[in-house]
Amino acid sequence: MDYKRRARILLIDDNADHLRGVKELVSMDGKYEVVGTTTSANIGIGLIKKYRPDLVLMDMNMPEKDGLAAMTDVEKLELGTKVIALSAYDDADLIFRAMKLGACGYIIKTMASAQLIHAMDEVTAGKIYLPTALTSRFFEHFQRSFKEDTAATSAENLLNYLTAREEEVLDLLTNGNNYKGIAGKLFISETTVKTHVNNIFQKLQVNDRTQAVLYALNNGFANKRKAAAQTKIAV
Repeated sequence: MDYKRRARILLIDDNADHLRGVKELVSMDGKYEVVGTTTSANIGIGLIKKYRPDLVLMDMNMPEKDGLAAMTDVEKLELGTKVIALSAYDDADLIFRAMKLGACGYIIKTMASAQLIHAMDEVTAGKIYLPTALTSRFFEHFQRSFKEDTAATSAENLLNYLTAREEEVLDLLTNGNNYKGIAGKLFISETTVKTHVNNIFQKLQVNDRTQAVLYALNNGFANKRKAAAQTKIAV
């Protein structure tokens, strides 16, 4: 006898008829246990917190809160719950945004029921699933978006997004100060320094102090600070 635990599934779809149909389909497969269903994304988030399912089948088009916003909420829970996006549309941008937000699969509602089960099998096994008909559309959109994002990032100086305090912290970083030294010079706690540094990393799209300093030096940060100091003296 196979004692392997069945994967726990939660269904979120504002179309009650489609929700019932999917529930019946999934329940018929011995590998899965439907632990909850709802037509509300907000209620669905609460059910995810309660039941901690392995997989959520998430409708992308809901009036109260759309699937993309709900997926963001799921990610914030950090429960490791996987999501398969369900949609009536094969819109390339919607597919791209869903996958970018962490969806492990994307299924068109009108596709054969066997394909949904296959997608669930693939995702619960740790894979990513996109139907063949959608794969080329996804990668074409991905390549186009990547080129646009790269061009936009290179055309703008991300240093402009830093606050005055973050500029002060970055200035001290580029001059070799550690967190304790920065805290002492700015009369703030080391915890606050770390918060500012994390914000700097996010805004400059870097992963560590070295990358942040290199970005600053390569994008005229020293000149910007010098100009700001001269302006302050003139005033």
